[in-house]
Amino acid sequence: MKPLDSTVLPEGIRARFVQDVNGLEMHVLEAGHETSGRPLVLLLHGFPELAYSWRKVMLPLAAAGYHVVAPDQRGYGRTTGWDPDYDGDLGSFRMFNLARDALALVSALGYRSVHAVVGHDFGSPVAAWSALMRPDVYRSVVLMSNPFPGPPALPFDTDARGVPEPAAGPDIHAALAALPRPRKHYQWYYSTREANGDMWRCPQGVHAFLRAYYHHKSADWKDNRPHRLAGWTAEELAKMPTYYIMDLDANMAESVAPEMPSAAHIAVCEWLPEHELRVYSEEYGRNGFQGGLQWYRCMIDPRYELEMQVYSGRTIDVPAMFIAGTSDWGVYQKAGHFERMQNEVCTDMRECHLVEGAGHWVQQEQPARVADLLRAFLS
Repeated sequence: MKPLDSTVLPEGIRARFVQDVNGLEMHVLEAGHETSGRPLVLLLHGFPELAYSWRKVMLPLAAAGYHVVAPDQRGYGRTTGWDPDYDGDLGSFRMFNLARDALALVSALGYRSVHAVVGHDFGSPVAAWSALMRPDVYRSVVLMSNPFPGPPALPFDTDARGVPEPAAGPDIHAALAALPRPRKHYQWYYSTREANGDMWRCPQGVHAFLRAYYHHKSADWKDNRPHRLAGWTAEELAKMPTYYIMDLDANMAESVAPEMPSAAHIAVCEWLPEHELRVYSEEYGRNGFQGGLQWYRCMIDPRYELEMQVYSGRTIDVPAMFIAGTSDWGVYQKAGHFERMQNEVCTDMRECHLVEGAGHWVQQEQPARVADLLRAFLS
C-alpha cells in the first residue's frame, strides 16, 4: 500500500505513513511539516470520511504557523493493522482505544503537547474524550457537528438509598417500528451484519451511493431544516430525515438513492466535484465500510459505555469551540446534548458557531469560513 497520490492533494499537503501507532500503520496527511518546532494541530475525521476530508482547511492552518496532521483513523482509508471482520476484534474500536490511537500518533510524531485537537462527526467524541482525559497534552479542543454530552454517570449513594431497580424505559426501536410510517434508527442499522454489504455492494455502486449520501446531508438538500427535538421519542425522532431515521424496510443505500442529485447539479457542485468524490469512492470501494461501522457497534454496546464511567463527573476544562452547519441535523439528533455540552460539560466553551450555507460536511462545504474560525480560536 502506498500513501495517497500527491496528484489528488493540494500542493503543500503530503501523505505518508507513521509506524507503530497503537498497533497501526497510520496513514496521515500533513501540512506545515517543512519547518520544525511548530505547534501541532490534530484533525480527526468522521464517517464516511477520511483524512482527505480536511484537505481544504489544512493549508490555511499551516500558513498560520501550525504543523497540521490528519490521520485516516482506525478502520479507514490506508491505515492498516485493524481487524475488518464483523466477528473480529470489536473492542479495538471502542472509544478508549480510539483516544489511545490519537495519543499514540502524537507521541510517535515527537510531541508532548497538542495546540488543538479538532474532531468532526465521529471524530468529535474522540477529540472530546482526548481533551477530557489528557488536558496536559491537548491544550484546546474544537468539536464539529456532534455535541459531546460528557461521560456516563455512575449510580450515586446507592448504599444508603438502596440500589434502585433499573428504570424500564420505552423500547425506542419498537416505538419507531410501530409508527404509522414504520421507521428505524440509523445507528442501530449501522450495527447490523448486513449494513456493510448493503452499501459496499449496492446496485448503484459505491461512487453513486456516496454522492447521494453526501448530498442528502449537505445544505444542497433544501429540506435540511434542523431544529431542537423535544425528547427521545419515536414521534420526535421521526421528524429527522431518512438518513438518520430510516424507513423500516430500507437499507441506507436505498434510503439515499431517491435523493441522488441531477447530473447538472453534480456538474456545478464546487464543494465536492467528481474528482474529489472519487478519492472517497476508490478508498471505500477497496475497503468497504465495516471499519467505520465498528465504531457504531461499540457506541451502542453497554460494555464500552460502562468502561468510560471511570471518568464520571469529569468535565472538559481546556478552551473549547463548537462548529456545525445551520443545515446540520447532527447538532440536534440527540435532544439536550447541544445545551449540555455548552452549559455543563465544557467549562471553558469560548464559542459556538452554526455556519450558513453548510450542512453536515461543514469543513468541506464552507472551508474558508471554518478556516477563519479555527485560526481565530487557535490564536
